Amino acid sequence: MTKSTPRVSAARRNAETILSQSRKRQESFKLDQQIAHDAMMQKTARLRELRLAKEAADAEAAAAAPAPKARKARKAKTTTD
Repeated sequence: MTKSTPRVSAARRNAETILSQSRKRQESFKLDQQIAHDAMMQKTARLRELRLAKEAADAEAAAAAPAPKARKARKAKTTTD
């Protein structure tokens, strides 16, 4: 009688184990990269919002503040020798 399932050699099992571990590490690395990228994008968006809000507040404050008075130019003193 012949077996219906072929025997898997030890070398093949080892190779499949190594490949499986490699794939898991690669998937984990990609997931870590994606998480880091998402965190960076959120931080960038938050900082952009803060910068735009500050620029708007500065522009509003500059528009509301009275213009500084111009000073009269002083005449230079001339010396006689």
